[in-house]
Amino acid sequence: MVLTCPNPACRGVVFLESLACDACGTPLALHAASRTMVEASSPDVEVDGRLWHPCTNRDWNCNWLTADDSGSGRCFACRLVRRRPPSDDTISLEKVALTMPHLRRLLVQLQQLGVPIDPHFEADGGLGFDLLSSRSSNEKVVIGHANGIITLDVVESLDAVREQLRVRLREPYRTMLGHLRHEAGHYYQWILVEQTGWIDECRELFGDERASYADAIARHYRTGAPDDWQDAFISEYATMHPWEDFAESFAHYLHITDTLNTAASAGVELDASRQTVPLLTEPVVPRTSYGADDFEALIRDWRWMSLFFNRVNRAMGAADLYPFRISEPVVAKLEFVHRVLTRLPETRISVTDGFRRRVG
Repeated sequence: MVLTCPNPACRGVVFLESLACDACGTPLALHAASRTMVEASSPDVEVDGRLWHPCTNRDWNCNWLTADDSGSGRCFACRLVRRRPPSDDTISLEKVALTMPHLRRLLVQLQQLGVPIDPHFEADGGLGFDLLSSRSSNEKVVIGHANGIITLDVVESLDAVREQLRVRLREPYRTMLGHLRHEAGHYYQWILVEQTGWIDECRELFGDERASYADAIARHYRTGAPDDWQDAFISEYATMHPWEDFAESFAHYLHITDTLNTAASAGVELDASRQTVPLLTEPVVPRTSYGADDFEALIRDWRWMSLFFNRVNRAMGAADLYPFRISEPVVAKLEFVHRVLTRLPETRISVTDGFRRRVG
């Protein structure tokens, strides 16, 4: 997805998180319903005949709009936050502000995929977020998901803290967006798989999620992943329990599709006639979306595009953008996630602030 400045004299490229255009200074707000940037120089913004307002958390770097008839001054993303540090803990709230762009990016992608979001404030077990700080409270903050609520430790928004954990846990990749996508995988396995007809096939691929999670944690941190884990899993953490295997696969599916979408929106293609890699015989043309029957194209496009992106990162002296090997068993797991998300059951939905919700 490529966003542009709404100023007709500029039309420069802006980012999903932008509060103002870097080129011309125009104040910006994201109209999530249409995934477009609009000018936010006044408190009232009309889009397609409907009145919107900048989120009241704009001072905390939220650039979303909220509908005039939503009943709240906060946007949909901010309303999904169930708990956060107290208002007088401004240091922790600054870390919440650093975390929220990743949460909003997750929501935009779920919207693009057409996945309904039942918010916690409307439905028992609906999606919500507790953004807490382990440095501002006496309670232990454990990243995880329970009954629709995703908990994050916002201290990890600090690069130094997160990098220290990544090295200690021997992870090739650790980001706040990655945490959010992983925990969303737990939520949607619970909603879209465990309570539907997908569960039997899921257990065949990932294992029986009813196995003791406590025992799995103890075993994983006692003995680690098996030596041959890359033959069947996307990450060492995925080997711990079937729940974690699904969540990791779900997160990687979102990593892959969002990156391909970004490349496609920018017109990035690999021209086989100009490649020095003999195996590339056909052009690679990423798509902004892949339908239910397009998984083979998706995984082929990603194999080549991730190789290209890794080469770009290495040219900058950075680690690989995508430091993972996708084995055939992992392909099957990703294909399962693809089918779940592209063949959502027909259900009555409502749309508020641009997000689909199941009704009835």
